[in-house]
Amino acid sequence: MESAAGTVADSGNTRHKVIAVAAGEAHTLALSGDGYVYAWGRGMFGRLGTGSESDELFPVRVKFQDSDLKFVAVAAGAYHSLALADDGSVWSWGYNSCILFTVQFVISAVIAGGMMSLAIDNLGALWMWGNCPQENSNGDGSLTFVSSFTPIPVWDFHGHTVVKVACGNEHVVALVSAGEKHKGDDLVCYTWGSNGHGQLGLGDTENRVRPEMVGTFNHDFQWTVYEVACGAFHTALLTRKKRPSDTVESLCWTFGLGDRGQLGHGTTQTVLVPEPVKELPHPVYLVSVDCGLFHTSVVSSAGDVWSWGMEKGLGLCPDASFTGTDSGDAISPLQISGDGVHGPKFNDPVQVSCGAAHTVLVARDGYKLWSWGRGRSGVLGNGKTVDCFAPSIVLWPPLNEDFKQEELNQPDKTVDKKGSNEDSEMEKKISLAMEEMKLLQSKLSTMERYASILHCSIFGKPFEEQDIPNSLQNSGTYDIAREWESMLESADHRKLVRLEMFYRNMLAGVKDKMMKKRIQEIIKEYLPPSTQGK
Repeated sequence: MESAAGTVADSGNTRHKVIAVAAGEAHTLALSGDGYVYAWGRGMFGRLGTGSESDELFPVRVKFQDSDLKFVAVAAGAYHSLALADDGSVWSWGYNSCILFTVQFVISAVIAGGMMSLAIDNLGALWMWGNCPQENSNGDGSLTFVSSFTPIPVWDFHGHTVVKVACGNEHVVALVSAGEKHKGDDLVCYTWGSNGHGQLGLGDTENRVRPEMVGTFNHDFQWTVYEVACGAFHTALLTRKKRPSDTVESLCWTFGLGDRGQLGHGTTQTVLVPEPVKELPHPVYLVSVDCGLFHTSVVSSAGDVWSWGMEKGLGLCPDASFTGTDSGDAISPLQISGDGVHGPKFNDPVQVSCGAAHTVLVARDGYKLWSWGRGRSGVLGNGKTVDCFAPSIVLWPPLNEDFKQEELNQPDKTVDKKGSNEDSEMEKKISLAMEEMKLLQSKLSTMERYASILHCSIFGKPFEEQDIPNSLQNSGTYDIAREWESMLESADHRKLVRLEMFYRNMLAGVKDKMMKKRIQEIIKEYLPPSTQGK
């Protein structure tokens, strides 16, 4: 569920290009090529950085005290957000957060977990703050978690280089160089923290106060780890064959809690040591992996996306799930197809990021974003608050940013007083238009939720775009008699039985209400006026 992002690329990137995303419990962050941070989704605890706790259904730019800052990395925890500026300062907002720190070293990466934050500096040292694993003060060597409001160094890796790190609810996984400097395929995997479900991959369920090497990926192993991600109580790793190798291929390994199929092994069993996800196709090269609370997603270099875990790999919680024959967790990888408009694949993928119950994908070399899963609070960034069971386009770039840029690009723009007044009036018009659009989108979202509830109660599955009748799609008019006949003709026996039961119950309810009203009328008719209403 934690996310981290790398640095801003060269000047060839445009302002509309997303170079990284980070998904939290119910909010999403995006980092644009020109160094700005955008946020959308749930606003509780101020995790969006907009100055309020209101939800945002579309991406909005995060405003910082220093407007000249450019940012190079973002990360999202459960209820807080992190951003790394190009001057080395780390900024945070949300639950129990503030501007954090500036050190004498350059910070190269920031990472956020449930209630924990981490950073790697340019010398390869690891820092952490928040809910940090520590040895219990009673001296028995047991694990406890202590709140640290300032970053503290992890001294265990002194003399080595920490290259990548991830954290779940209460466990940490780090990829560290075998020697002093990182060289090629020399990364070693260390884990520590809570281990009640085997999420440390050490073969047992004992907690670890200090980092311990995962023995599966030792020096003699033919695969080397290059990516790592943590869910609430499970871990996923990507490995590639050590050089020299004739093939470019990789494997995804998972371990820890498997009760919702989040390990992708074809079972719901907990696994204490890393095991490969065997049902992914071979050969394939995976460029990104991430974990939600109870689901896992990967994307290949060819643009294929697979997910597994809770509710068909979407991560949906039980209170927002499929029904009928489509319900159930995906205990093996399921391929996520494209939206049809842009094709079945997500070409030129950049990154996949999982929130608690939603997934965001950056593809088309950073110019397109898709999202799916739980949609409440606008976390999917598509202007809706309903769940999406298939990829939907995130509104990117934000409309207001586009409007402003178009105005700036007008060739006849002048800087005189009249021009300034015109600019001010245009800004007001844009602002009013955006507010009206948000209001209309809110009304549309409410209507969609209402339609989805009705559709689900009748047909036993959430309303989707393909459920819109053809006559309405093609002409804008709705022939209810013809569509009703067509629906009955295409329905199978199970659907017809469900319809019969629904309308029988509805008719019974109407008759019951009619009877009650008729009884009330008779009573009113025959009772003396003085006794009515008593």
